[in-house]
Amino acid sequence: MSSDTILFKQSGSVATITLNRPESRNALTPQMITDLGDAIHSCAAGEIRAVLLTGAGDAFCAGADLKGLVTRLESDGPQGLSEEIGQVAGTLHERVVLPLLRLKKPVVGAINGVAAGAGFSLMLACDLRIASNGARFLMAYGNIGATADGGSTYLLPRIVGSAKAMELYLASQPLGAESALEMGLVTQLCDKEALAQHALETAIRLAQGATVAYGRVKELFLNSWSSSVENQLEAETQAFVDISLTRDLQEGVKAFTEKRPPWFQGL
Repeated sequence: MSSDTILFKQSGSVATITLNRPESRNALTPQMITDLGDAIHSCAAGEIRAVLLTGAGDAFCAGADLKGLVTRLESDGPQGLSEEIGQVAGTLHERVVLPLLRLKKPVVGAINGVAAGAGFSLMLACDLRIASNGARFLMAYGNIGATADGGSTYLLPRIVGSAKAMELYLASQPLGAESALEMGLVTQLCDKEALAQHALETAIRLAQGATVAYGRVKELFLNSWSSSVENQLEAETQAFVDISLTRDLQEGVKAFTEKRPPWFQGL
């Protein structure tokens, strides 16, 4: 599953996806986006119960690789550039962002360095975002006169609020890890040296949990933004009814009454 741009490793029930262009701070090329989409698709396999997403080297992802866009502009003019951007953004959304959000497994983002532009958006699509103390966050789009993509206009206001989201876009200035934690942009901080191990341990712990229920709650949260309260309550009831048929819920109830740790199997 690994490629020149993406490393994919499965250890037990945890899949680790590593963006692997450290020489360019893991900037996304069209091929890299396709490879990343293939890796995410592989995570739908039943034996995988949690996913860890990180970057190689000292960066998470610096955004899109603009060199390709400049080349297209110089060769085919503004219309060619527009077509290229449409293709790249469409692939990013269809092959990466939506599959991450809809993946019925918890996704842990280990933000080991800069997350900018499309890398910033990619980070937002993770369910838990654990960052190193030295990580930096930057929307960046405004700095090149661009609107935002990668799902950031949907996810960011829901994470930090509309006013703060707009401020982050308009300012287009690097944000430190402590400030990111304060506003809820990331969920945890740890020392850079400890990040990889801590994020992996978090993914392992989630993989040992009630992963069917985790996936269903991800779906409920995602759908809640376009649902009425009445429809959401109905969806909650149906999800609870459905999950009661799983071995994990039955094991969880028994374990609670027997005062012992549950043994969840993702079934």
